[in-house]
Amino acid sequence: MGCFGFLKVMMFVFNGIIFLAGAAILGVGIWVKVDSGSILSFLGKIENAPAELSQVLNVGYLLIAIGALLLVIGFLGCCGAVRESTCMLLLFFVIVLVVFIAEVAGAVVILVFRPLADELFTKFGAAAVQNIRKDYGQNPDITGLWNTTMSSLKCCGFYNSSDFVDSPYYVDHDKQYPPQCCPGLDSPCNQTVADSVTTITGCFPKIKKLIEDNTVVIVAVALGIAALEICAMAVSMILFCRIKSRGD
Repeated sequence: MGCFGFLKVMMFVFNGIIFLAGAAILGVGIWVKVDSGSILSFLGKIENAPAELSQVLNVGYLLIAIGALLLVIGFLGCCGAVRESTCMLLLFFVIVLVVFIAEVAGAVVILVFRPLADELFTKFGAAAVQNIRKDYGQNPDITGLWNTTMSSLKCCGFYNSSDFVDSPYYVDHDKQYPPQCCPGLDSPCNQTVADSVTTITGCFPKIKKLIEDNTVVIVAVALGIAALEICAMAVSMILFCRIKSRGD
């Protein structure tokens, strides 16, 4: 197998993986849109949430679009390499180049508008706390979704246990907090007990810390994806030029 054959095989394998990943992401996107009980529906039920949050609720459509795009890229890359189609390889190169430029532009936008994102999270936090104090312990859907979130992330409230003060649950249970705020303790979860549990934080600080602790991994993955895209464009252009020169 010469260099040309090796590049064809690598192009096929690489884009085969992209095709399968696109199918998986497309499936998740469809599931998110179909599953009305997902966490996204919970976000949509929060009253007085910032209007910008409506864009987050369209994540299902975003996943479907990304999955479909990856399917097209994978198909063009695989078929272009196997069939030695210059048209498919060139189209593959153009699409990957557009995606690469969009990713760079998106990274710049995130860095520039980060203060706006912080303001959005502050508004959302205020709406989430208001939602807890109004509906937790009274609305079964809201209560169940918060319980699931807190149990999964091992957190308490949005910011901390004080978010539950004056909530229907707090009033009906003699000023006690949900058991998720006092894990592993048999005594009632009141203010004193909740304050003594230092291992449990709010769900938002927990998620924020998780992202901050994995910043290096996130950046490394982003750079790895960018490097793969550059390699894919280079290989597709090499194959394109080689096939075209043979045809001439």
